[in-house]
Amino acid sequence: MAERPSDVWEEGHAYERYMGRWSRQVAEVFVARLGGRNGLRWLDVGCGTGALTRTLAARCRPRAVVGLDRSPGFLRAARAAAPARARFAVADASALPLRDAVFDAAVSGLALNFLEPPGPAVAEAARVVRPGGLVAAYVWDYAEGMGLLRHFWDAAASVDPAAATRDEGRRFPLCRPDPLRALWTGAGLLDVSVEPIEVPTVFSGFADLWEPFLSGQGPAPGYVATLAPADRDRLRTRLAATLPTGPDGSVPLAARAWAVRGRRP
Repeated sequence: MAERPSDVWEEGHAYERYMGRWSRQVAEVFVARLGGRNGLRWLDVGCGTGALTRTLAARCRPRAVVGLDRSPGFLRAARAAAPARARFAVADASALPLRDAVFDAAVSGLALNFLEPPGPAVAEAARVVRPGGLVAAYVWDYAEGMGLLRHFWDAAASVDPAAATRDEGRRFPLCRPDPLRALWTGAGLLDVSVEPIEVPTVFSGFADLWEPFLSGQGPAPGYVATLAPADRDRLRTRLAATLPTGPDGSVPLAARAWAVRGRRP
């Protein structure tokens, strides 16, 4: 991920347990659908802990794969888990320190909605790919399809109406097909398409779901960190009461992301 103006994003290990494990599943589907021959030069903008970068390195036999992010903490986690062929650097998505047309494809996973505004970042991604090159990204469907966060924010708002203003479904209207399509076409990209990616997010039990919310990594955990202990317990109890539970105590949910792609003229 890249710019995160008001949320805490520094601890790579904590983020991996909170969201990274599900990001890896989406990255696998996203990369498989992109296709592409071996030996391409890939750029991962807002790479975070490197889930998408690692997937590109493993599946695409790239000539080069570079991950950029604003968070040094996340980049440390990305470097620790990445293969030798992947390279990483601290950079601003809205002002990439790269020459024009040096990559075959620029991609981004779960970062676009944190760029304020996102337009310059998409324009920069288009600038650094060759003519005919690919620009693609995916974001969570916070409003409807990301089950973990939908249950969380609905529970939070039921015990604290003020929490509704922090709900990512409200905060990030970009994360829907029409705004994503408009953003890509507005950057001058061609053959723009948007499609869903859905993955299961099954938690072994309630603790497996709840404890990552205590990490402070991201909007929802950041909100939990502001709560007094009694209010946190109220939220925990309410959330536990609203979740589906399997016979073995597992919590079976699902997550949907929207993937957008286009080509530089």
